[in-house]
Amino acid sequence: MESTTSPLSSRWWSKDTVAVVTGANKGIGYAIVRRLAELGLTVILTARNAERGEMAVECLRNSGLRVHFCCLDVSSPNSIHDFVSWFHQKFDALDILVNNAAISFNNIGENSVVHCETVIRTNYHGAKLLTDSLLPYFRRSGAISRILNITSRLGSLEKVRNPKIRALLEDDDKLSEKQISNVVDLFLTSVGDGTWETQGWPEVWTDYAVSKLALNSYSKVLAKQNKGRRLSVNCFCPGFTQTAMTGGVGKRTAQDAANKAAAIILLPPASITTGKFYAANDPSVVNSRL
Repeated sequence: MESTTSPLSSRWWSKDTVAVVTGANKGIGYAIVRRLAELGLTVILTARNAERGEMAVECLRNSGLRVHFCCLDVSSPNSIHDFVSWFHQKFDALDILVNNAAISFNNIGENSVVHCETVIRTNYHGAKLLTDSLLPYFRRSGAISRILNITSRLGSLEKVRNPKIRALLEDDDKLSEKQISNVVDLFLTSVGDGTWETQGWPEVWTDYAVSKLALNSYSKVLAKQNKGRRLSVNCFCPGFTQTAMTGGVGKRTAQDAANKAAAIILLPPASITTGKFYAANDPSVVNSRL
C-alpha cells in the first residue's frame, strides 16, 4: 500500500517544467491542464480540433495561466509526427506526458463494436505511438520524468473471462509488446468473424475495455523497460466521471478527477512509483495488477 501526498507539500517543479496533455480541450484533460498550470507548470494542451483547442487555451490564458496549444489527433501517425516536430522546435525537453485522449462510441448501457478499429487505433495505438515518439525528449532529471496514462478499470485483467487470453497478459516477467499486439489482433479477429461475444472479452464497453486493457499492459512493459532510467510510468482510472463520454453522468466532476491525477503526476521524486495503477475511488491505494 502506498499513498499520494499533496502536490503543494513538496514542490519540486517550476515554470520550466513542461507537461503535455492530450485530448484536453474539454473534460478531464482540460481540467488536468488547468490544475497543472495553476500549480505553475508550463503546459501544452493538445486537441484534434484546432478551433476548440485554441478556444480552450485562450480561456486559460485569460486566467493568467501558462498554456500552449498544438493540434494533435492521436489516431493519425502523420499528426503525431507533426506534433513531435513542433515540440522539438519549441521546447528543450519534456517532463510530463498525460495520455488522456480517448474515444468511445457507446452510450451508457450500449455495447456495440462497430467502431472497434477506430477505438483501438485511438485509445491504444495512438497513445503508444505518441509515447514512443516522445521518449527521446524526456528530461530524465533527478526529479524523474513522468508518464500518466488515463485508463479504466474496465480494462483490468479481472474483466477478461477467457483464461487463455488472460494468461497472455498476466505474467509480468514475460509480458511483451508483441503479446499485447497479439491479444488486440485476437479481439479484432473475433469481431470480424462474429464470435467476440462468446470469447470471454470484457462485457462492458468491450472495444473500449480492450483498448484500455492493452494500454494498461503497455504501461507495465514500458515501466519495466525504463526502470532505473529516471522515467515513471503509471496508470490512473478516474472512475465514473461527469464527462461527454458518460453523457454528463457520473459520481465525480472532471475537476475532482483532475485534482487526483495531478497529485499522482506531481508526487515527490522520493515517493514516485512506476508500473502502478491508481484508482480515483481509493487514491491512497496503489494496485500493481494493471
